[in-house]
Amino acid sequence: MTRSLYAIATMDTKGQEVAYVAQRARVAGVPVITVDVGTQQEPAVAPDVAREAVARHHPKGAKAVLGLTDRGQAVTAMGEALEAFLKAEHEAGKVAGVIGLGGSGGTALITPALKALPIGLPKFMVSTLASGNTKPYVGESDIAMLYSVVDVAGLNPVSRQVLGNAAHAVAGMILNEVPRGGEKPTLGMTMFGVTTPCVTAVREALEREGYDGLVFHATGTGGRAMEKLVEAGYIEGVLDVTTTEVADEIGGGVLSAGPDRFERILAKGVPYVVSLGALDMINFGARETVPAKFEGRRFHVHNAQVTLMRTTPGECRAAARFIAEKLNRSRAPLLVLIPEGGVSALDAPGQPFHDPEADAALFDELERRLKITEQRQLRRLPHHINAPEFAAALVGAYREVAKSAAKHAS
Repeated sequence: MTRSLYAIATMDTKGQEVAYVAQRARVAGVPVITVDVGTQQEPAVAPDVAREAVARHHPKGAKAVLGLTDRGQAVTAMGEALEAFLKAEHEAGKVAGVIGLGGSGGTALITPALKALPIGLPKFMVSTLASGNTKPYVGESDIAMLYSVVDVAGLNPVSRQVLGNAAHAVAGMILNEVPRGGEKPTLGMTMFGVTTPCVTAVREALEREGYDGLVFHATGTGGRAMEKLVEAGYIEGVLDVTTTEVADEIGGGVLSAGPDRFERILAKGVPYVVSLGALDMINFGARETVPAKFEGRRFHVHNAQVTLMRTTPGECRAAARFIAEKLNRSRAPLLVLIPEGGVSALDAPGQPFHDPEADAALFDELERRLKITEQRQLRRLPHHINAPEFAAALVGAYREVAKSAAKHAS
């Protein structure tokens, strides 16, 4: 079956533009299918896939999309239909890549469907919003966004160049497919600057044993990206050393990975080692951006753009409950290691976040809440998280859970 580039736009307002992108991609040697996701006027150029065909993929049928008079509601519903449509087309082996064109509405409509596609599949979005905050549109996916410079509203010397470059870029991705990685098993690991010595030692040790280590910066997006790759089958095991994103979720910081953190890893059932790295801190931007309600708390200014706030015993207990509630759902081998000597470089004697009371609240609550089974274990070790002994214990723990997982799979 020939796979094609799916070129998507609201073709009532951007029909000429998407037709031009399709023409340039076809000249480059890529088959193209144009898809109309407009909800207002008739398309300016006839699409290969009509909006009615996309709308039928909405869970409530085409009328739930095309029968709406409110534009905002119609765009949202069409986005839901597009996600289901592209998923079905991809599962049928028809999609080589996707390119979307849009302003604010089109970008909001198309990018959720792109995010739902697997990592590695070429995904390109030409948008008037690509020069601003792209996090809501890219998330943890590998969408390439290109700023349109001028509005996506007609063909002119600037738009032809930008749209042509976009078409050639996505065509190049499709025509020069990157081979899937080597034969080494791949592990995901979470790290922060304050847990770097630990994670570096773990990664180097496991790479010497024949693994490929993928390290994710635990910035919210990093945790979600790792879980997406686990879900997609790119990662075969996880050492979640730095679970600091939970502190931001609990305490209102800016680096939360959201309330679903851990769930995709647990659902996939890969061998899993968990620790408590950097749960001594909640992250904010520049000092002046910290909400006034936190005045009087203990802060550490990491740099001009990053301010850290020490978690209280109450917040530590809440983080422990969050983690335990999620981990109690595990079905595959899982091992939690607690570093009793401190959870970050700032949480050590003489350092600004050293707080034995808060740490004890975290450790004791997690031990109390976690339901221990043959497959789900917890160990308390008398080491700081960055001590070589703790890194060695994490490596040993991963060997243990991987062996257990292989035994149960056989």
